[in-house]
Amino acid sequence: MKTYWFILFVFASISVSAQPGATTNNQPSAEGGKSTFTIGLKQVGSVKPRNVRDIEASNWLLGCETLDRDMADYEQYKEYLGPLGIKRIRLQAGWAKTEKVRGQYDWAWLDRIINDAVQRGLEPWLETSYGNPIYPKAGGINLGAGAPTSPEALAAWDRWVEALVKRYKDKVNEWEVWNEPNFGDNTINSPEMIADLNIRTAEIIKRLQPSAKISGLSMGHIDLDYADAFFKIIHEKGKMKLFDNMAYHDYVYNPDANHWHVAELRRVLDKYAPTVKLRQGENGAPSFGGFGRGALGDWEWSELSQAKWNTRRMLGNLGHDIECSILGIIDMNYASAGSPIKKLNVKGLIESDSTRRAIRPKLAYHAMQHVAAIFDNSLRRLPVRPTYNVNAPLAPGEVKYNKNTDRSLAVYGYEHNNSKKQVYTIWMDECIPNNSYQTRDMNLTFLNANIDQPVYVDIISGGVYEIPASQWKKDGNKLIIQNIPVYDGPILIADKSLIGTRNQ
Repeated sequence: MKTYWFILFVFASISVSAQPGATTNNQPSAEGGKSTFTIGLKQVGSVKPRNVRDIEASNWLLGCETLDRDMADYEQYKEYLGPLGIKRIRLQAGWAKTEKVRGQYDWAWLDRIINDAVQRGLEPWLETSYGNPIYPKAGGINLGAGAPTSPEALAAWDRWVEALVKRYKDKVNEWEVWNEPNFGDNTINSPEMIADLNIRTAEIIKRLQPSAKISGLSMGHIDLDYADAFFKIIHEKGKMKLFDNMAYHDYVYNPDANHWHVAELRRVLDKYAPTVKLRQGENGAPSFGGFGRGALGDWEWSELSQAKWNTRRMLGNLGHDIECSILGIIDMNYASAGSPIKKLNVKGLIESDSTRRAIRPKLAYHAMQHVAAIFDNSLRRLPVRPTYNVNAPLAPGEVKYNKNTDRSLAVYGYEHNNSKKQVYTIWMDECIPNNSYQTRDMNLTFLNANIDQPVYVDIISGGVYEIPASQWKKDGNKLIIQNIPVYDGPILIADKSLIGTRNQ
């Protein structure tokens, strides 16, 4: 299904009128990863998490990066992976960690991780980078390091990739080449050189594993000129067929603020390969801010705003048909200079410390559990309305959005493949996620909604609430719901049959 990118945020359609003065301001508390979200509706249960073994497939990937540089410890968080409900995990294979002596590969560390992950029902997405300083001009091991350039280094790289694929091809079906090549304190990673590295690496993988899915580019932020040059080279050499998707990482303070930029990247890729997908290969928000390391670290985040950011990014990408990977499972110890606090990248779903131990899951862990439990491949996105002409006739099964409010809302709709019952995701998308639960009551009108028993779901807390008969009615093809609290975290209006619940 083709996405019409000139629609900013609407696939499921509602008309909205805000109720003056109808607000609730619950200040957040996330101690122990718990939510204090409360509203005036009767809670009838909470979203029941699902283990990865119970999920066939979904849109989600999970960042388990930096194990190759010992910034995190897989043994500390492995028990949290299955219950989260995200099947695919992103790993870096670690050439330098594996080949410390020329020609000798010590696979023990990576065997332990991949074997355990597969046993848990997880599907590794394995990146072949970074470089290896035991060879001349073979690149470094840090973010922004140069890729291999010398003939000797490239020959060693080829041997490394071949050995890696031979060892894991029965357990790994998704691969990636080099992380964020357009970043760094050097100019060595030109798009031409990185395109050539992607091609030579992908050809080795495909020769040994023809069914493999390979991610190219893996660009840090979105640099349209870099991407265009990269795509053009691969297209001109006739090698686009090697790649399943092109990945990008785009950290922005408001997770809904980059849809137009991604649309521009899609248009650049369409010039060369309209059937190659885009993948949001890495993204996430910190759980506290003002210090620390990593993208977005200078904002005053909390566990609540992190949970809002991550789930808005996930559901926004789902609404635009973009696969989405969240960084990362646990706080990472970057071992940078300065105080111990500055050594942590606190984007983890699990709190850690300078010893890399897992302390507890954060609020974002539980919120993402709720997303993963509901949004799997049993749902399909409802068709997009490719025009703002709300009077245009609807195609069968199509829904539309009537914007009639002073607040900007992200609204997407999905239906179950078999029952055709529907669920709609809604949140205020105009600002960076804040650190409170302040809501605003709105009247919602859904056109062509196939919902018989509507429930309200708060994604952050997982609370499932009854919508009393006095607050909703059917009027022809319309479902009208009154005085529903909406805020800058995702809420759902769903048919009750689509929400697996557990009692309070």
